[in-house]
Amino acid sequence: MEWSRIELEGTYAAHATTGPGRPDAVFLHGWGIGPHAYATALVELAGAGCTLAAPGQPGFGGTPPLAGRDCSFAGYARWTAGYLDALGVRDPVVVVGHSFGGGVALQLAHDYPDRVSGLVLCNAVGGGLDPGAPGQQAADRPWWRWGRHLGSDLLALPHAARVLPAVLGEAVPNLVHHPVAMWRVAGFVRHADLRAQASVVRARRLPMSVVGSDRDGVVPSNSFSALCRAAGVRGVVVPGNHSWLIARPHQFADVVWRALVEVGIVERALVSRLPADAAA
Repeated sequence: MEWSRIELEGTYAAHATTGPGRPDAVFLHGWGIGPHAYATALVELAGAGCTLAAPGQPGFGGTPPLAGRDCSFAGYARWTAGYLDALGVRDPVVVVGHSFGGGVALQLAHDYPDRVSGLVLCNAVGGGLDPGAPGQQAADRPWWRWGRHLGSDLLALPHAARVLPAVLGEAVPNLVHHPVAMWRVAGFVRHADLRAQASVVRARRLPMSVVGSDRDGVVPSNSFSALCRAAGVRGVVVPGNHSWLIARPHQFADVVWRALVEVGIVERALVSRLPADAAA
């Protein structure tokens, strides 16, 4: 991967790319970290034949934060559209988002339908309240508990000793340099309800895949189910916790490629290019 900065709206964005030319997909990271934490997973996906661009979203990964008035899903979606402009991308691309990044991806598809050809949402926020389902609702949690759950999630990852240095290498600088931005984003993410946006995207027949994991302690299962219903998809559940794709890069590449095949974005033959142990 090549790490650099790109000029954007009078400032800059830190980002990574995996090859020259127009990217096939854009990856949007989760809250508190940035694309460096996903480097192995993104390289794995690129190795299967996907050219990627992965920006540090504002306030994370070395990119300056948005102004307070723009700190919302709509503001981040607007910024992402500007990022695509800065890359010179005019045709629609597949957008893959994890957690907070999944919410931004969904908002982008809603607000800028001509920029997105398909969505893969991994453990995405946005299911909101689901009164008909048992268990804790996402918005019931104090904002500080999100950080605690994320910390517990990372410690429980397979190969945590290998993964944690990469994650902390981004999370700590983000917290030191942009604590207000992290707090602001945590505030609107905690109350995320993007079911209306998902319904609109569904009506447009945009190819969309929603992926969750069976031990996710950050996004409740009822929130995942509610988002699937709004999107009109069955949903895919994989083994693991909220950050499974960081610890299991082969599985991430496999899940994303199969999702793209399932929704008709790439040809089935491309899946054969995945490593033999992709589902391990």
